[in-house]
Amino acid sequence: MLKRRSTEAGHRRKFLAVIDDTPECSRAVVYAARRAERTSGGLTMLYVIEPTGFQHWIGVENIMRAEAMDEAEAVLARFADIARRHGSVEPELVIREGKPADEILALIGEDEDIAILVLAAATDKEGPGPLVSAMAGRLAGHFPVPVTIVPGSLADEDIAAIA
Repeated sequence: MLKRRSTEAGHRRKFLAVIDDTPECSRAVVYAARRAERTSGGLTMLYVIEPTGFQHWIGVENIMRAEAMDEAEAVLARFADIARRHGSVEPELVIREGKPADEILALIGEDEDIAILVLAAATDKEGPGPLVSAMAGRLAGHFPVPVTIVPGSLADEDIAAIA
């Protein structure tokens, strides 16, 4: 794991927001964009394509991978627009393939400027969501950076007031 250098000359603190298809994801992006703007930091947005496990026909697998990449790019573009509107920051967009928790840790391990992981908690009765449970739960004591969990029920105005 790289040493965090976000406070050293030539570096700046980055907020990492994980992008997925959950309704609360936009809450993490708005918060991270506002914090990045207010602290002269950066925003990195990560979209993880989970493996399909389909390996019977290489041609079909390649088509599925290309479709997943197109979707990842479209989703990231949509959330980048949200970040620009709410924080006037230009986010760094990252797409990876693998298990989300593994890829989050790998990216943090590779980018010495990532200083804070921002996640949003689900608002339904099934719990805060798998990423929040994994990152703030069993991994929390050994996680390489602080984790900020944004309540999924916060409105834009609420986030603006606290970010």
